[in-house]
Amino acid sequence: MLNEIPSPQSRSKSIFEHLKASPIWREYEKAFADATGLPLGLRPVETFQFPLAGHKNENPFCALLAQTNKSCSACLQMQQGLAEAAKGEAQTLRCFAGLCDTAVPIRVGENLIAFLQTGQVFLHRPSQKEFKRVTRQLLEWGREIDVRRIEEAYFQTRVISKRQYDSIVRLLVIFSQHLAALSNQLMVREETAEVPMIARARSYIATHQNEELSLKEVARAVNTSAFYFCKMFKQATGLTFTDYLARVRVEKVKNLLLNPHKRISEAAFEAGFQSLSQFNRVFKKIEGLSPSDFRDQLHSTASSALG
Repeated sequence: MLNEIPSPQSRSKSIFEHLKASPIWREYEKAFADATGLPLGLRPVETFQFPLAGHKNENPFCALLAQTNKSCSACLQMQQGLAEAAKGEAQTLRCFAGLCDTAVPIRVGENLIAFLQTGQVFLHRPSQKEFKRVTRQLLEWGREIDVRRIEEAYFQTRVISKRQYDSIVRLLVIFSQHLAALSNQLMVREETAEVPMIARARSYIATHQNEELSLKEVARAVNTSAFYFCKMFKQATGLTFTDYLARVRVEKVKNLLLNPHKRISEAAFEAGFQSLSQFNRVFKKIEGLSPSDFRDQLHSTASSALG
């Protein structure tokens, strides 16, 4: 009996779990924390948890607020607003206490996989007047507060210039692109390992992706009929053969375009696209922007971060 095709939500959740356990995520999280002194969280699309809670660089003021219902509720509402605002691109919001949090989406085409999140910082040095406004809000919420403890934690918050913080966010945008590439690889491999025929087909496609491949050719290579192969492939991957091949080729182009000297047309033909018009149409459909816009975004972001 064929397995049911997983829903987009369950597929995204599975990919998120793979990303969370990946060495590249663990290494980057540690490097980011060591270099910036800020917390970094990998947040699923839907969550009712604080993505930075328990991190070694968690802001002590935020940790205190999370301990009571009213302030915790305000923080959660802000987190939900941040996730909603950041579905398309990186967004920064300021909470009632004046601290900034930033979410950077990780997307594969139209699929939102997760967010990178950091922040809990001031972009200017806070004043006593601002702190008094915060304490009034906490008291209005009916919280019994240890003013001295709250004040100490509030003024221990990191203060970062807007220019420096913008550079940190740009670095996260670059990393989100790397995680998106990894997510794309996971997406096209999802649920194929248990079907030997599909695994062989995937291997054959990877080896011959730069050639003019057809469904019939791949079906012959794995010793089955085109009709049965088409049905099994869609059932196992959630993608048609054409869509899967397009994703594999687009991923190849994206890797080639990391080289700033590689021409877009060269990358397209090396990846197996037979015409530039087909390539441009497919690339924009999968990535949401044209190949030239993707290259400009990639290298301008890298140049800005390094500069």
